Amino acid sequence: MDIGVLGPCQVTQGGVSVVPTAVKPRKVLALLALHPDQVVSVPALVEELWDGDPPRSVQTTLQTYVLQIRNLITAALARNPREDLPLGPKSVLTTQPGGYLLDTHGGLDDAAEFERLAASGHRTMAAGDCATASTRFRQALELWRGPALVDVQLGPLLEVEVTRLEETRMSILSQRIEADLRLGRHHEILGELAGLAARYPTQEGLHAQFILALYRAGRRSGALEAYHRLRTLLGEELGLDPSPALQQLQAGMLASDPGLEYDASGTAPRAGYLRVLKAG
Repeated sequence: MDIGVLGPCQVTQGGVSVVPTAVKPRKVLALLALHPDQVVSVPALVEELWDGDPPRSVQTTLQTYVLQIRNLITAALARNPREDLPLGPKSVLTTQPGGYLLDTHGGLDDAAEFERLAASGHRTMAAGDCATASTRFRQALELWRGPALVDVQLGPLLEVEVTRLEETRMSILSQRIEADLRLGRHHEILGELAGLAARYPTQEGLHAQFILALYRAGRRSGALEAYHRLRTLLGEELGLDPSPALQQLQAGMLASDPGLEYDASGTAPRAGYLRVLKAG
C-alpha cells in the first residue's frame, strides 16, 4: 500500500485508490494514513470524527466506516491479488487491541520520505556541504503536491497533524533557501523569494532572505525599500517593529558592511548573517 498525505489524500493498494468519497470514512483513512504501521486508538478516531459529541451508536458507526474502507481494499485486491495477504483486506486494515492499524507492507509513504530527505539535508548542512543539503531539501519539497490533506475535512487531530506538516514544510523551505544563499545563488532565487514575500507578508525570515538576496544582487535600494515595506506592514498590521536580526540587516546595508556580501568560502562573519536571519 502506498500513502500520500502531502497534498490530496492518496492511498492506493496495488495502484488502485482506496480513498472513500464519503466525508467521515475519508477522515478515518486519513488519520490512519498519517500513522502508517502504527495503532490508532478507537478514542482517537472517535475524537477526530465527532469532536467530543459522538452518537450513541459510536462503536457500530465506526466499524461501518472501517468496513467501507475494507470493501474498497477488497475491490483493489481483486484487481491485483497478493498471495502474502491471507486475510485479504484485514491484512491491510487490521484490527488491533484498542484500535486499528494500516499495514503498508513496505509500501511508499510520502511523509516518511519527506522526513528522511529533510533529515539528510540537515546532516549535510551541519557538515558544511551546502550543495548536497540544497539538493536534499529540494527533493523533500518536491514531494508536496499541494496543502497537506487538502481534500479531507479536518477534525481536531487531523488539524494538528496538518499544521505540523505545513510548519515543517516552511522550515525546510527556509533551510533550502539558506543553503542556496550560502552557495551564491541569490540571482537564481530572487524571483522565488519575491513570490514568497508577497504570499507571506509578515514572515520575517523569508523577507530577510529576500532582502539579503536583493542586496547581494547589487540592488541595495530595492533591498532597503523591501525592508521599509515590511517595517510599515508590521507596524500597521501587528503593532510590531522588525526583529533585531532584521534591524541588524538594515544597519549593515546602510553601512555597506562587507559581511553582507557573498563569500565563496562561507566563513564568518558573512555566514553569521544567515544564521541570525534563517529562523525569523
